[in-house]
Parts: sequence; structure tokens; C-alpha cells
Amino acid sequence: MSPKSTKEMPFGTMLTAMVTPFKANLEIDFDQAAALAIDLVKLGNDGIVVNGTTGEAPTTAPEEKAQLVKVVREAVGDSIHVVAGVGNNDTADSVQHAKDAQKAGANGLLVVCPYYNKPPQERVVAHFQAVADATDLGVMTYDIPGRAGIQITTESLIKLAEHPRIVANKDAKADPFAAQQVMKATGLPYYSGDDGLNLALLAVGAIGFVSVTGHLVADRFQAMAAAYRAGDVEKAKQINLDMVPITTGIMTKAGGAIMVKAALDLLGRPGGGALRLPLVAASQTLRDQLKLDLRAGGFQL
Repeated sequence: MSPKSTKEMPFGTMLTAMVTPFKANLEIDFDQAAALAIDLVKLGNDGIVVNGTTGEAPTTAPEEKAQLVKVVREAVGDSIHVVAGVGNNDTADSVQHAKDAQKAGANGLLVVCPYYNKPPQERVVAHFQAVADATDLGVMTYDIPGRAGIQITTESLIKLAEHPRIVANKDAKADPFAAQQVMKATGLPYYSGDDGLNLALLAVGAIGFVSVTGHLVADRFQAMAAAYRAGDVEKAKQINLDMVPITTGIMTKAGGAIMVKAALDLLGRPGGGALRLPLVAASQTLRDQLKLDLRAGGFQL
């Protein structure tokens, strides 16, 4: 069975940007990756993003990326979206990663705005179009100027929405009005890529989430989205407020991958442990504070 996909909701509602587990010697622990992927599905995810920034993709080799897609796809079966992060600031390299990901079993691609080298917007558009032309998979563009150094402008997103395989945008721009302008002009489905703004973006038209804290609360995000769509805004608001300590603990202390792995360790779940430089595991001080944040967010520790 293929994962449910429609033009309006190409990758479901809830996708967690999965960490990449490593062994003590910093080789990828593919057994732990499979176990974590299964765990995430049980928690309520419609899909999993592998090889994203939270997955420490800047530190993994092409063959590791492809194998990780293959392992996760085999672990979760065909009914869950496996979206592969394939973008960087080298278009030819991104194209090759896209082809590798399709061959390995991905059914969607996440392509970040090319970072650091700051191309002009017409070249940003050309970059995304080249990756979208490389396979027959649906592409989710990823707009995150805080990391990339540049945004995908409203005009560029409107142009990109014309491409038949650019089917969604992951928004981490913290500009809800710009999101509304693109949605109004194109109908392009939006996924929130900023956990602190998930409900806010849902309120202006986003259809779902690509989340870091989804490792812990994917079920709550699903409930929040369901409540909002059912018209129970107060319930959605309360679910969101109850998650504020978790978002604080994971996203504001030392970076998502570091704190998610620490949280998985604290909760006795697969996927924690070591990180590759330049990231390092959370200190004991950070772990102690994280335990308090998780307790404030409803976890029994």
C-alpha cells in the first residue's frame, strides 16, 4: 500500500525530521535508525524526513545517506512517507542525491534553499527546478533564511509552484504573511518547519508540520491539527500551550539534534547517543534542565 497523498496534502499531516543514530565509533547505527523509525510511526507520524539538518546530513557521506533511506523504508513499509533531504549549495550534488534517494526508496524530496553562497533569486529558482527535474518524486522546498543566509522570496515561490513536481513548501521563515501571499496566489501546500509557530501557521493555512519535537509529541501535534480542523480552537490552543516547555527544552538550548538525542536517552527510546562533530552530546547541565522541561511538558521522568 502506498502512503496517502493528495494534491492538497502530499505528505500527510505530521512528519518528524529524524535524527541519525551513531554508534560510539560514530558509524551510523542502522539498527537503531530502523528501531527509531518504527517508534516514530507508532507515535503517530504520517511520514519521516531522513537526511535533514536534524539528521546531521552535513556530516554523512552519499552512500550513508542512501543506505539510511533504504533502511528506514524497509523498516516502516510502504504506507508511510519517507522524504529524503537532498539539498545543499551545490546543484549538481543535490541532483545526484535526489536520484540516489529515489533509487533507495524515498517517495519525496526535501530541498533546502542553497545556503552560504547567496545566489540571486533567479538562480535559486533554477536550483530547485533542476532538482525537481531530476526524478519523478514530489519536492518540498525548504525556506529557512536563518540557516541559509537568504530566503526564497514570495515571487520565487510563486514561480516554483508552477513546476508539476514542486508540491509543498516547508516554511521556517517566521513570516506568516509571506506564507499567506504564496498560498493565496498558488494554493501551494505549506508545512510548518518551525515548532514554535506550528499552530500559528496552521491558523493561516498550513496543512501540517515537519517537526523536530515530533520525536516526542507527534501524537499531540496530530491531535492539535485535528482539533483545529474540527473547529475546536480552544482545544488546539491548549494542546499547543502544554507543549511550550518541550519546544523550549528541545529548540532553544543547544540545537535540535543535540537535545532530541538527549531526550531520547532520558526516555529510554532508540535514537539517542553520540553526534558527529561539529555537534557534541548535551552536557549534564543541559540534560538536567531538559528533564525539568520535559516534566513541565507532561512527561513522567
